[in-house]
Amino acid sequence: MASGEGFLTDEQREMLKIASQNVETALPSPRLSSSPKSPTSLLSDHQLKVPTGGKAPTGGIAVRHVRRSHSGKCVRVKKDGAGGKGTWGKLLDTDGESHIDRNDPNYDSGEEPYQLVGSTISDPLDEYKKAVVSIIEEYFSTSDVELAASDLKDLGSNEYHPYFIKRLVSMAMDRHDKEKEMASVLLSSLYADVISPHHILDGFVMLLESADDLAVDILDAVDILALFISRAVVDEILPPAFITRAKKTLPESSKGYQVLQTAEKSYLSAPHHAELLERRWGGSTHVTVEEMKKKIADLLREYVESSDTFEACRCIRELGVSFFHHEVVKRALVLAMEIQTAEPLMLKLLKEAAQEGLISSSQMVKGFARLAESLDDLTLDIPSAKALFQSIALKAISQGWLDASFIRSSYDVGEAQNEDKKLNQYKKEIVTIIHEYFLSDDIPELIRSLEDLGMPEFNPIFLKKLITLAMDRKNREKEMASVLLSALHIEIFSTEDIVNGFVMLLESAEDTALDILDASNELALFLARAVIDDVLVPFNLEEITSKLPPNCSGSETVRMVRSLITARHAGERLLRCWGGGTGWAVEDAKDKIMKLLEEYESGGVVAEACHCIRDLGMPFFNHEVVKKALVMAMEKKNDRMLDLLQVCFNEGLITINQMTKGFSRVKDGLDDLALDFPNAKEKFSLYMEYAQKKGWLLASFGSEALPSAAAS
Repeated sequence: MASGEGFLTDEQREMLKIASQNVETALPSPRLSSSPKSPTSLLSDHQLKVPTGGKAPTGGIAVRHVRRSHSGKCVRVKKDGAGGKGTWGKLLDTDGESHIDRNDPNYDSGEEPYQLVGSTISDPLDEYKKAVVSIIEEYFSTSDVELAASDLKDLGSNEYHPYFIKRLVSMAMDRHDKEKEMASVLLSSLYADVISPHHILDGFVMLLESADDLAVDILDAVDILALFISRAVVDEILPPAFITRAKKTLPESSKGYQVLQTAEKSYLSAPHHAELLERRWGGSTHVTVEEMKKKIADLLREYVESSDTFEACRCIRELGVSFFHHEVVKRALVLAMEIQTAEPLMLKLLKEAAQEGLISSSQMVKGFARLAESLDDLTLDIPSAKALFQSIALKAISQGWLDASFIRSSYDVGEAQNEDKKLNQYKKEIVTIIHEYFLSDDIPELIRSLEDLGMPEFNPIFLKKLITLAMDRKNREKEMASVLLSALHIEIFSTEDIVNGFVMLLESAEDTALDILDASNELALFLARAVIDDVLVPFNLEEITSKLPPNCSGSETVRMVRSLITARHAGERLLRCWGGGTGWAVEDAKDKIMKLLEEYESGGVVAEACHCIRDLGMPFFNHEVVKKALVMAMEKKNDRMLDLLQVCFNEGLITINQMTKGFSRVKDGLDDLALDFPNAKEKFSLYMEYAQKKGWLLASFGSEALPSAAAS
């Protein structure tokens, strides 16, 4: 064999290399007519010759020869290798379909053609909405609260719970009364345990915002949605203040606003509205709250007598109100405190119920928390209630059936027991004092009663109780409370006492709203009125806000107060916010005081002047009488005014605190008075010495130097 046999010549190799490069360039667009020739056609066009020896090359790359037909004729291969008769077609034949045999031993999945598959991007909220519809439909079919709660928990996506509220209520609105009742029951069941309170609020807000759309499909949508909201308030899953707050966010022309008005005026203000609302849709799916409480109390009493824990657990299970098990916990704890011998039994029952999963940990904590909130009232019947409660809570935590985090919010009863006893006695006393004041309107008598109690450290608690009691009464008592607050600030309450009292009120605003529908607005009026009456200054509002917990509803009330006091004619409006009463404008009161003093100075009788001062009905503003009397004495150079002040002081009409404040106000303005009366400072010194001899002034008043002395 020749040395070159079976190999390509250098020229052939070069041509093959060029052909390979050209085909690589041509592959992406084989359909173009200007594409380069295939390597086969290039080689055949050049009629490559076989080396001498007459044999075709057997090694390396096989070279395709010019094809011949069976007849022996030379058949010219078409462009790009697409042959005529007896040829295999071109190298890249795009006209036909290539089939891949997956059963071929040499099958390679990588040779499969790629195919783009379109897919829809799924929205988690859309998926959630579809899922809750099936949960709600199943619940309406089975009435199984536990299953619905379990399915909702398994679904997750807690941030979408407001959409569940909206969908549940909107679906029930378009069905029979049975489904409406079932929807209300389910909401009460899911409250706090599965769906958080703020998600409940958000869900009802969404319903109100979509009320216009609902009304298109449901003719009486406004009335039905008003019933759902009223029922939620009665079931205590919405606070009564929700209606007032939601009104501010909705246009008055909207259906949502009409819903709130209907709920407030037609349902929640009706006599016996709670019972009527609970039975409005037939009440066929559950008993009323009061009936359930009675059943729980009865089964616990029977348990105390029988000591059969298994039977007690069975009865609790048969109640079918897992969402209301916190009431079982609360009543069991109260029984344990009332009957000392029942404590071991109750602890055993609660422990076994927790271990069996009959009472969930959240229901257990909720029951303990509810009792902790009412301990102050419970101590009136069980003096050692706080100590007993603390002991039971510690036992429950040590045995593992109460979450240890609960104790963090508790306090050391042992150290505070004596203080609590003192506080409870004080609360009973001040309730009596306040009730007597509302009957008699006698401010001096009330102040004497408070001084006799001798517990100034509890002044903020008095303020809280005063306003809370007034909020639940008529405008007369509200006005009396505001007037009394001004008097107390002058006489015995410090600004710090007032600030702390309002902080306590704002912290408990949500609880107060459960009993008093318009509590938030009325509390804002009391606080704004205190600013207008100079009991507090606007800066104190910042101090109050800083003492409130974050995200507290009281902060919203303070913002409302700022709006009230900055409004046009705010002083006049707020002084008359309770319908007039004694809430005169300050300027009116000053004019009346000036006129009565001028009449007295021009020859009036002391007794008549005292009668007019008493008729003003503003004992907290008597320091203005003192100030104007002293200024008039300087101006007229007539000491008759001192005689009037002496009589007022002797009769108790003007107190020593009011007298001291009046002198203090004149003292602060002596520099301005000296411009009109050059001897004003000397005159004031004489009046002050006279007042001190007569005992009109507090001993501390004379300790500060007069402006004249300081100047000298």
